[in-house]
Amino acid sequence: MSPTGKGLLLGLGGFGLFSVADATIKHLGGAYHAVQIVAFAGLFTLPLIGLIWLRTRAPLRPAHPWLMAVRSLALVGNGLLVTYVFTAIPLAEAYAIFFTLPLVLTLMAWPLLGDRVDAVGALAVVVGLIGVMVALNPGRVAFGIGHLAAVAGMVLAAVHYLIVRKVGGVEAPVAMLLYPVLAQTVSAFLLLPGRYQPMPLADLATVAGVSVTAMVGTLLMFAAYRAAPPVVVAPTQYSQIAFAALFGALFFDEPMSPAIAIGMAIIAVAGLLVIARQDRPHPAALADPQRG
Repeated sequence: MSPTGKGLLLGLGGFGLFSVADATIKHLGGAYHAVQIVAFAGLFTLPLIGLIWLRTRAPLRPAHPWLMAVRSLALVGNGLLVTYVFTAIPLAEAYAIFFTLPLVLTLMAWPLLGDRVDAVGALAVVVGLIGVMVALNPGRVAFGIGHLAAVAGMVLAAVHYLIVRKVGGVEAPVAMLLYPVLAQTVSAFLLLPGRYQPMPLADLATVAGVSVTAMVGTLLMFAAYRAAPPVVVAPTQYSQIAFAALFGALFFDEPMSPAIAIGMAIIAVAGLLVIARQDRPHPAALADPQRG
């Protein structure tokens, strides 16, 4: 199989597993607070990171401790917000907001990294905003705290990716994995008193399944970016449009409306414009299991 074909298949597999994890979180959110889901998912994820470290023995000391701290704090907020979002609003509406991440990165990279927005980048931002308006028609969708949480979580994810892009080439991948998950887990357990609900063994196993699924998805994404350049792999994220339609309709009685489907497709086109304008790969910026 060609590197391009391998990268595409691995990317589709990775984002497919991420979608399964997202849908499972949404299912758990009917019975448990988002803080509890994050706490136990992190508790099950840390041993998996430990197994990866045992294989690599990579250094765990951050090369840029302050930036690592800022990134970890951003992902603490992102993890809590995104988990809440999947329990509060339909999958399709959540993905419509999260898909604007490349556009927000384009805007934020200008003042923070000095990456100027050219005509293609500006066009992509405008097209993406049109897609959001089509997908989330303010006259049709009742905006609530879940949508605001999705926007905030997406912005925090953008902060995370900007830092990874800046320092990812010198930080060990295991360290990039460890500190955000550790910070998320500790923060969630500190917030857990008063929100905890006893979990039967089946639900604990389900949370463990979320951790394993997300970690395997991450490893597939690692392999995808090793096999093919970002311009090939990154567009596979938009396969989540199909997963959102499928899982929403099958499990949550959330059929995707034509307006949301069209809007998400427009956002995807805008994202592809951003990806196409990249003239150099940044694989380190995606060597991370945390998603917006």
